[in-house]
Parts: sequence; structure tokens; C-alpha cells
Amino acid sequence: MDSPALLASLALLGYAAFYIIACAIFPFGHCRRCKGTAKLYSPVSRKSFRLCPCCEGTGRRVRIGRRVYEYLRGEHKRGAV
Repeated sequence: MDSPALLASLALLGYAAFYIIACAIFPFGHCRRCKGTAKLYSPVSRKSFRLCPCCEGTGRRVRIGRRVYEYLRGEHKRGAV
């Protein structure tokens, strides 16, 4: 294997390991739609707002990696019975 290819694969593996650890420690991230404020403002008036329907007004969302982990864990539990 070439040196650049080995370095790239090790970097990718390191990033994946870091993301898995981050999803285990911090399962929630900021909501992308409201940017973590939990409020969506009216385009006409900045004084009127409503709660964000994506995060249900919490400002947080479950990370994709955590959703995958929960799905795989549930599949394993159903298969282990």
C-alpha cells in the first residue's frame, strides 16, 4: 500500500473512531433548522416567533450516529432473545 493511501485510510479510521466516541458521550447536537435557539422567527417581524417543529422546542436533535447505534442495538436485542 502506498504511503498517501495508508495515511488517508488511517485518517478516515481516526475520524470515524472520534465520531463514534463523540456520539456515545454527546448524543445530542444543535438543531440545524433553528440553530439551537428552539425558536423560528417570522420573516416579517423579528418579534413574533414559534417553537421549532423539528426539535419540538428543545434546540437539540439526536445525532445521526447515535440513531444508527440505537437501531443496531435494538436489532441485536431482538435477535438475542
